[in-house]
Order: sequence, then C-alpha cells, then structure tokens
Amino acid sequence: MEFEAVTRWTTPQVLARQAAERPQKLAVSFIDGPSFTFQQLFEEAKIIAGQLSSIGFEAGDKLGMMLPNCPEFISLWLGCHQADGVMVALNTELVSDYLIHALNLSQCRFLACDSVGLQRLAAVKDRLEYLQQVIVISNDSLPSFDSLELRSYLQFRATKSCGVPAPPKSTFIDLACLLFTSGTTGPSKAVMMPHAHCYLFGQGTIDNLKLLDTDKYYICMPLFHANGLFMQLYACLITGATAVVRSKFSASNWIKDIAEYDITHTNLLGVMSEFIDRQPPSTLDKAHKLKVIAAAPAAPVFIEKFAVRFGVPMIELYGMSEVNIPLYTPMDKPRPGSCGKAYDKYFEVRIADTQTDLLLPPDTVGEIQVRPKLAGGFMSGYYQMPEKTLEAFRNLWFHTGDAGRCDKDGYFYFVDRIKDCLRRRGENISSFEVETTLLSFKGVQEAAVFGVPSDIPGGEQEVMAVIVTDGSIDANAIYQQSKQAMPIYAIPRFIRLVSEDQLPRTATNKIKKASLREQGITQDTWDAQKNL
Repeated sequence: MEFEAVTRWTTPQVLARQAAERPQKLAVSFIDGPSFTFQQLFEEAKIIAGQLSSIGFEAGDKLGMMLPNCPEFISLWLGCHQADGVMVALNTELVSDYLIHALNLSQCRFLACDSVGLQRLAAVKDRLEYLQQVIVISNDSLPSFDSLELRSYLQFRATKSCGVPAPPKSTFIDLACLLFTSGTTGPSKAVMMPHAHCYLFGQGTIDNLKLLDTDKYYICMPLFHANGLFMQLYACLITGATAVVRSKFSASNWIKDIAEYDITHTNLLGVMSEFIDRQPPSTLDKAHKLKVIAAAPAAPVFIEKFAVRFGVPMIELYGMSEVNIPLYTPMDKPRPGSCGKAYDKYFEVRIADTQTDLLLPPDTVGEIQVRPKLAGGFMSGYYQMPEKTLEAFRNLWFHTGDAGRCDKDGYFYFVDRIKDCLRRRGENISSFEVETTLLSFKGVQEAAVFGVPSDIPGGEQEVMAVIVTDGSIDANAIYQQSKQAMPIYAIPRFIRLVSEDQLPRTATNKIKKASLREQGITQDTWDAQKNL
C-alpha cells in the first residue's frame, strides 16, 4: 500500500474527492425519504461542521449519535468528521444504567437523539458527568432540562454560523469513532476506531465483494453498527456506488426493495436470513439484479436455500468492531461452513492455543487471533480501559474470544464464542453447531443453545435449547430428531418452546444468551429425564 494513498483515508478527503470526480452522482437514497448526490453530501458536511463550531464543538470533541437510520444521522456523522470531531455510535435501545455508562465512559459533551431517546435521557440526565448539549431530531416542543441545553435539529441548522469552518486536519491514524461492543455479557467497552480502521471496513467490501461505482447497496441494518455504517455505507462513499437505505429491516419488504431499486449488494446478520426465508414465495424472488449477499454468520442451510430460491451467492465473512473484517470467503471459491480466508493484504489471522498462545496445527480448535499489517487499520484500544486493552492484545495478537479452526488450505471455521463452548461429561460442545442442527428440523424457526449447571457430579453442564417453532413440532419431537442428528452428548436435555417476542435481543437482532442463562430452567421447560 502506497503511503500517499493511505494518508487520504479520512472521511472529509473521501467526500472532497467524490464531490470533485462525480458531483451529480446519486450517493445516498432513503426509501420513503430524501436522496443526496456526492456534491450535496460534501456541502452538507461543511454546513454541519460550521453549525457544530457555532455551538462550541471543538476538534476532538465527542458527538454521541443515538439515532435510527435517517438523513440526519449521515449529515451529523460526516459533519462531525469535517469538524475534526469523534462520532460516538450509540445503540438506540440504551436505557437507564446502560445509557449512563455509555455517555459517561465516552465523555460525550454533545448528543444527537430523537424524541424516544430524549425520553430515556430525561430519566438519567442528573447522573451524566459530561453531557452539555443535545440536538433533538423531532418536531415536538422540547422540555426544559436545567442541566442540559436542548435544541431541535431545525434550531441547530438555523444557528448563526461562525463563518467558514477551518479545513479538517485529522489524519488516517487519528480517532474517528467510538463504537460500543454489544454488551450482552457485561458492561460495554468503547472501541477506539481510527479513520483508517473505518475506511478499511469499506475497502474490504470493495475488494472482496467486487463493489463497483455502478452498483447499488441495500442497507437495512442500523447505522450505529459497523456493518451498516462502514462495511456498507462507507464502502459506497469510497467507491462511488449508491447506497439505498431503509430505516429498519423488514423481512416482508426485503425482496420488494431489492427488485424495485435494482440492488446489486446487501448484507445480512444472524436471524435476518431466517426471517426472509419464512416469507411466502414471490414472483420477485429471481426478478432482480442482486449479485451477492454478505452474511455473518450464515448457517449452511440458508446459504443453500438462498442460492436456490433467489439465485444469489451468500458469502460468509468474519469480523468484529475491534479487528475489522479479516476473513472473507472468496466469491469464486466458496467452501460451505467456512467463514473465509485471511484478507492478507491487511491482516494476519491464526488459530492459537487458548492457554499458551502457541500456533496450533491445521484442523485443531483454538482461539481466532488477529493483528493488522497497516497502521491505523485496527482499533487503537478500548477507550479509558487500558487494562482491557492490554489483556486483549497480549503477546502482540488481538484475542477475539472466539473459538475456531483453520484447514490446510487456509479456510477458517468459526466454532463458537469460547465462553459459549459447553462441556458436558468430558465432551466439548459447540452451541453454534447444535443450533445449526436444530434449525435444520422442519418447524424450528429459531434456536438459542447454552449450558445450565448439571445435577450430575462431574457432568459440568447440561445442554438447554430455547426454541421458536411454527407450532407443528413439540419438545418431544425435537428431542427425538436430535437423537438422530446429533452425538448423544450434544442432545439438549432441556427444551423450552417460546414465542418470537419472548427472545431477548440486541438492536441488531442478536439473541441475548446472557439473559436466557439468567432465566435458566423455567417452569415451562421440558426435561428429557422427566418426560421420557
């Protein structure tokens, strides 16, 4: 990588380049909303930078963004960077202590939110240590907060400008974003993301999904998530493609949008594939221009189903906010069950022993460990958590906490979160593998598998499965099919059938296993030892 090229890896420089090269090209189009050319985005970013400066925002300040997918999100993100600020991406579901933790840890002096976020803010405003000003995306009249200065977005846009803002000075190694881990197993950590790290999410999409400036990317994931914002939207800004944004994922509208807007690329996450698969067949299923779907993760059953039903390859990849996307499945050489090969232009990836950190031989399960080849192309640490940063980077490799293996051809396979690897009577069990098997049963729609304490000395744990069905299969039938499809040690002893709305989720539709573990064996849980 040429040094000069990497030094241009900042958001303001990307916008300036695209405004000069393709000013009238459509950059972003919101379904049921406005559209923006590259020139308009560039001008908007400069306007927002000036307005931020007018309300006291300075270089290095943090702008919290607790917003759904909306035009204001993009304007404020780009304007924040134009003003040399740091965007803090906040999950829109944050409430109470979780919201306090995120705002205080990130030291946000400024926050943008909608009316829902304002209600949540009202409940905790007296416990916030740094927040001073709030920009509210709402047409409603605003309450009076003694401790905070509130203004509507319209008022913010009408603020008297201090003049033309100074040109941005941030470099590719400077902090661009704080993005919080999901926090499903403990207090969230704020990942420090330099400009080059953000850029590399997009560049990885361009290189590995063959994104061209003539393509259209369908984005239905939250923009506060690295997948939606950097892998998808930023990739479009970098390459000159058009981003088509839906405010929220809708399984019933997915193929309609794909066909109507001539979409060529899109991403799916977790249960989104399952929700789409449940939709009735449509004449649009193959009447589209979709080239590829990126998925993380994707069960083999859905890769096969989507290939048959929609005629589109589903490409698996692996990544996390801290390490970018270091693994992509080659589009021309997919390998079922694998999450890809190393994106070795920018990353080193290996499987190491969880105790010694020594490299393991092929097809041996260990921890997936990653390190960057490019300065700024990786997280620079956990904000205000030096001990956690050192722990994650011990022995000069980032420890993902994920179990995996690598075959002799360099294809990696995700096995499970290490803490989700169950141990039952001396046997290690992957909850991911059990879930994949359960999802192959007719009538099973969703499954979450985890360990509960065993009542047998030396048994370590028992396997429990929380399952959503279509009503055509009961717990006993699931157990009987499991006997045919799984090793005896992996068969769930405890099976709990729940409705879809009983599954606790993050805003990105991931099932919160920590919450299910806390619930444990409930009164409505079926126990194989008592029912057979």
